[in-house]
Amino acid sequence: MSSAQKAATRKRSRTLEAEQAADLRRSKRPRKAVQQPLAVQQAEGRKRRLNISESGATGVSRKRARHNPDKAVIDSSAEQEEADNVDGQKDPILYWTKTGHWPEGYSEQSDNDMSHLLARQKSSGSLRRKKSALVSVDLASVAPSSTTPSDQKPREVKSAPYQDPRYKLLLSTKGSFMEKSDLDITQKSKKSYLNLFDAKQTVPKDTLFRNDLFERTCQNIQDKNETRVIRDISLLVVPSAETLATYGADHLNILIESTNEGWNNSLPLTGTRPQPDFSVGFKREAFTKEQLDKLAPFIGNFISGDQSYFMATYYMYFPFLTCEVKCGAAALDIADRQNAHSMTLAVRATVELFRLVGREMELHREILAFSISHDHRSVRIYGHYPVIDGKDTKYYRHPIHTFDFTALDGREKWTAYKFTKNVYDIWMPNHFKRLCSAIDSIPADLDFSVPQLSQSFGLSQDLERHQLSWSSQQSTGGARDTTPNTSFTGRVV
Repeated sequence: MSSAQKAATRKRSRTLEAEQAADLRRSKRPRKAVQQPLAVQQAEGRKRRLNISESGATGVSRKRARHNPDKAVIDSSAEQEEADNVDGQKDPILYWTKTGHWPEGYSEQSDNDMSHLLARQKSSGSLRRKKSALVSVDLASVAPSSTTPSDQKPREVKSAPYQDPRYKLLLSTKGSFMEKSDLDITQKSKKSYLNLFDAKQTVPKDTLFRNDLFERTCQNIQDKNETRVIRDISLLVVPSAETLATYGADHLNILIESTNEGWNNSLPLTGTRPQPDFSVGFKREAFTKEQLDKLAPFIGNFISGDQSYFMATYYMYFPFLTCEVKCGAAALDIADRQNAHSMTLAVRATVELFRLVGREMELHREILAFSISHDHRSVRIYGHYPVIDGKDTKYYRHPIHTFDFTALDGREKWTAYKFTKNVYDIWMPNHFKRLCSAIDSIPADLDFSVPQLSQSFGLSQDLERHQLSWSSQQSTGGARDTTPNTSFTGRVV
């Protein structure tokens, strides 16, 4: 190659390098253009913030968005994809561990036989209604009645749906019948409740039912309201399990009771929430840690109000006795409807527990709960039981005894008292063993990966919120609930 050719080759190489350098500079120009004067950057920053605000992405820092503009979109997509993956059908257990409640509609849609037993979060609508009731109370619209805490209704209000005779028909559409089944109860149950009348019991001495005071006591409560009847004689008709335990009946320490308190933690049967004058069930401490762990997926976040088959209030498991007190003509019919509703939920709890472990036929036609209705002179005692046909369960009541305790100089004034004490002393221990046996039979391989309550549900935060809610209620001056829609076909109130 001649010297002239070599020189030409070097010239072409330098030209090519110059062109490549120019191309490189041109490719870098857009990035340099971002470095604009401060005023321009601030104007564009304001524009970007406006766009972010309009699109709903508030709270995202401008620095982070400029650092990686695609990260928010990627994170959002990943988060949505994760939510889709755990939503409902794909992984309901993972959803439960992340949120503390089961996916909406999961119980109804799953074919799993036990899916309907899983705890359900209380609807936000109910919570909103409850909050609005604290600040929207028309005191003039509420008739004078006994004052109750904010989550309870005055006695007149809670009884309103049951005053309609059609409520009995409504219960029948739900599989609950205020009558005997054609199959009747088992002979075992019949002998059991008859024994509750025959077994000897002690009665208190210095009470208003004392022989020399009884007649005057009955006269004093004639034509009086429910509160007066409850105050003077209810504990002499249906004794308190907790009071008996306080006086030394240690075997009753596993029981807990409620008075005029709504069963907020029980899955509803109709549009009306049960709120018995008096009810008895088992306290949380009655069960072992292993038993509570097995029940955990089915009771959910009971502190926050999750609803389940197995609880009545947030502190009462498996209720088995209710009492309703009334006064006035035909009032006991209303009490019977209230008790029938409450005891259907109580019997349902036991049936669903046994169905979970495949032992439901052990309960067929067996009395699983009792109810007592009374006024200033009359008492009605019922036993409640299921009739099971495969997956179909219907609920019935058995009339055990009806009497006037003022008749024959008060010959039967202690009948209901002794019967109830024998329910506590004789029937309840066997029923509790039966429940524990079923709970222990829940398969151990049902691994729901349930964290401890304080971790999974944020117990301390829940209690703090409840304290704040109570402070808010106090600030309203103890206002009562507004009168709810009393239509028994309406939504749960």
